[in-house]
Amino acid sequence: MKKPVLVILAAGMGSRYGGMKQIDGVGSHGEPIIEFSIFDAHEAGFEKVVLIIRREHEELFRKALTDRISKGMEVAFAYQDMTDIPEGVVIPEGREKPWGTTHALLACRNVVDGPFAIINADDFYGKDAYKVIYKYLSEEVSDDNYAMVGYKCTNTLTENGTVTRGVCETKDGYLTHIVEIQKIAKQGDKAVYEKDGEWVELEDGALVSMNFWGFTPKIFEECGEILAKYLPEAVKENPMKCEHVIPTAVGDLVAKNVCKVKVLSSKDRWFGVTYKEDKPDVVAKIQAMKDEGIYPDILWE
Repeated sequence: MKKPVLVILAAGMGSRYGGMKQIDGVGSHGEPIIEFSIFDAHEAGFEKVVLIIRREHEELFRKALTDRISKGMEVAFAYQDMTDIPEGVVIPEGREKPWGTTHALLACRNVVDGPFAIINADDFYGKDAYKVIYKYLSEEVSDDNYAMVGYKCTNTLTENGTVTRGVCETKDGYLTHIVEIQKIAKQGDKAVYEKDGEWVELEDGALVSMNFWGFTPKIFEECGEILAKYLPEAVKENPMKCEHVIPTAVGDLVAKNVCKVKVLSSKDRWFGVTYKEDKPDVVAKIQAMKDEGIYPDILWE
């Protein structure tokens, strides 16, 4: 089996954040969250990272990130291209928004040829998550036997607004159902979401996907078929904003018994920068971990 590769979704536009949050510095030496993720993955055993970006951002990533991390990791780029869509789909005039993370995943289909983990660029997952996914990808993964790292929903919320999460149901350690729920908010120690103008409480202990998956290249074929069916009608119904996301794709595959998804748990707490107001808290948490010796002051020395 080929050595597992880390893939990072970094082509988003950061509309809620107000800028390129993928490479916005949160560490004492200007390190973005993505750099700590790559460092944690390297410690877990990963030796190569593939960054899915927009082509016009490559130089920004090289200056802000890859020139440093290449000291410890092999780095490759894949490009999410708006025109890389199923035949017959016409891009609506004026559309700039990417087609979603399912489309982004397909951008690396010609770059990745073995088992891989895929994560978001702006989420801090914790060291344990990389250890458990690396072990799974090294020992258990096979075509249509995938994995996800799950987090307790209440541990993934921000004080500064609502978030979208893939809420999961499991049985015997495997995913049985996943649904993307928008506008989830923190209310005391509870997670609530907006439904028909009212706030509804999520089940206590509800498990969510934070887009931390373990796949083989078989997923490219499966997601390609999903996107080919989805986009033609979606573009007609919502030309400027339609998108397809990985949790929805995986949920469809599980519902049709195409694949099984083992749910791995992490003992670490997630945090991220959904909104600009989240940044000070993230900066403080990163510095505290440096002060505790969890991270060295300079990561790649």
